[in-house]
Amino acid sequence: MSTEDTTTTPRPGPLAGLRVVEIGSIGPGPFCAMLLADLGAEIIRIDRVQDAGPVGPSANHGNELVNRGRRSVKVDLKHPRGAEVVLGLVERADVLIEGFRPGVTERLGIGPEVCLARNPRLVYGRMTGYGQAGPDAMKAGHDMNYIAANGVLGMIGRRDQPPTPPLNLVGDLGGGGLMLALGVLAAIVERGTSGAGQVIDAAMVDGSAVLATSFFGWAQSGEWAPERGTNMIDSGAPYYDVYETADGGWLSVASVEPRFYAALLGLLELDPQTLPDQDDRSAWPALKELFASVIKTRSRDEWADRAADLEVCVAPVLNVDEVEKDPHLAARGTFVEFEGVLQPAPAPRFSRTAAALTRRPPLPGEHTEDALTDWGCAANDIRDWLDAGVIARGESR
Repeated sequence: MSTEDTTTTPRPGPLAGLRVVEIGSIGPGPFCAMLLADLGAEIIRIDRVQDAGPVGPSANHGNELVNRGRRSVKVDLKHPRGAEVVLGLVERADVLIEGFRPGVTERLGIGPEVCLARNPRLVYGRMTGYGQAGPDAMKAGHDMNYIAANGVLGMIGRRDQPPTPPLNLVGDLGGGGLMLALGVLAAIVERGTSGAGQVIDAAMVDGSAVLATSFFGWAQSGEWAPERGTNMIDSGAPYYDVYETADGGWLSVASVEPRFYAALLGLLELDPQTLPDQDDRSAWPALKELFASVIKTRSRDEWADRAADLEVCVAPVLNVDEVEKDPHLAARGTFVEFEGVLQPAPAPRFSRTAAALTRRPPLPGEHTEDALTDWGCAANDIRDWLDAGVIARGESR
């Protein structure tokens, strides 16, 4: 990690001292950068000169929350001198993250070969959908396309229904941004031994497949049926599903182990002697109908109260506007209000080097001059870049 930290605000967290250049993008790249920033990394985000960004009361909301924790510098990467700015930062950085299609950063003059020549200790993280090589490497796509192409999406959904898009949690965020963050940290650890940086080829088609490793194994062993919604944890089992309650709410039931299943039957006031065996798959559809009819007789919160003191693996499905009031989430600080916006707190938790939110999402170019100065760029160079249109100032809140 860089030993010098000239930023004006000390960064808490286990990654304090780690310097990252993020080439602005959408989806998995910003999520990876958010994770690193949450844990203390000092990040400069390179935004396009043309980017204006949202203003007003909604400026911190929506997808922009994943841009929290770093500062923004506007750079015209297509300017003949655009690479000059980025490479100057690379010399002072530990990590660079980019999310372009293969070959784009090379054409911009900031590809891995050039960057590693400037800084041999640099970890260069590349985030794509289909990877840096292969027949589909240059193909356009989004989260759902990648998890469709590797068989993951085909496993998600209810019986006799189309595959269900799982938000963009599996491709963009889990198989993309989280995997890239893991790769970055692994490369940093390895660099401590070798002294050398390296390039990370993080592809969502690969990472989301890794998330589904267990299911690919089960499918080949015969323990996972190819038809969606017929398996134990894909809504096929009556004891692992979500049921509507009397008030239109929803109750999650995950009573998989026999003792939890027995407790579930007790909660529902059903006599096990009158029911088929828990693992009799032929009886699952009828049991689901029975469970649904019983659960529909009480409200969501009534069921939650009745299950509160039982070892039964039942929980209410909370809406996004309810999480702030949940006692457990409040006690843990799972959600925090920062700069007037409720948002998930950094995770996981550390016993010595606690992480904390320190910066709201920036407007593009909000910190152009300050951030470049803090990273050691000369004042004369900054003025020259501004005059030449290589960099630009942005709005500030």
